[in-house]
Amino acid sequence: MTLHVSPATGKELRAALPDLARLRMTVFRDFPYLYEGSADYEQRYLETYLQAPGAFVVLARDGDRVVGASTALPLLHETPEVRRPFEQSPEFDPAQVLYLGESVLLPDYRGQGLGHAFFDQREAHARTLGLPVTAFCAVQRSPSHPARPAGHRPLNAFWQARGYAERPDLQTEMSWQELGEVQETPKPMRFWVRQSP
Repeated sequence: MTLHVSPATGKELRAALPDLARLRMTVFRDFPYLYEGSADYEQRYLETYLQAPGAFVVLARDGDRVVGASTALPLLHETPEVRRPFEQSPEFDPAQVLYLGESVLLPDYRGQGLGHAFFDQREAHARTLGLPVTAFCAVQRSPSHPARPAGHRPLNAFWQARGYAERPDLQTEMSWQELGEVQETPKPMRFWVRQSP
């Protein structure tokens, strides 16, 4: 196993998009996202990271195989449902926020420090852009959700250790087709925020 973590741009990123789409659909199929997945949607979604100014993608490879990825985008280039809680908050200037899109990693590669590497590189990118706030959102699921696996542990403690605070005052909804659904439905999402000292 030869793991390598580095940013990807331009032609390298373009070439990796099909691998990224498959990775997202694989990882997000599990609880808590239960994402049905669509290659067409993934292609459109990931195209944003080729086009938007300040977009950032980190790839983790085992040899030539993409086994993990992490993304970030200045909040101003995000969708309305992502921007809205910050636009409506008197505490934040949306122009000062880097939105952390996702970190996805195949199960066999977890627990080896790649999650920290993903955050390290995205937070360094925020500093490069002069953005003092990094934020992401996570789906809210009931502790009694029928698809919740036995022993499931949310990542809250990991995020808190990275300096992120859960913000119940910053909430939104995102829609996707969940396993077993016939169409997309809105899901509640809550933000976690880290502000540079």
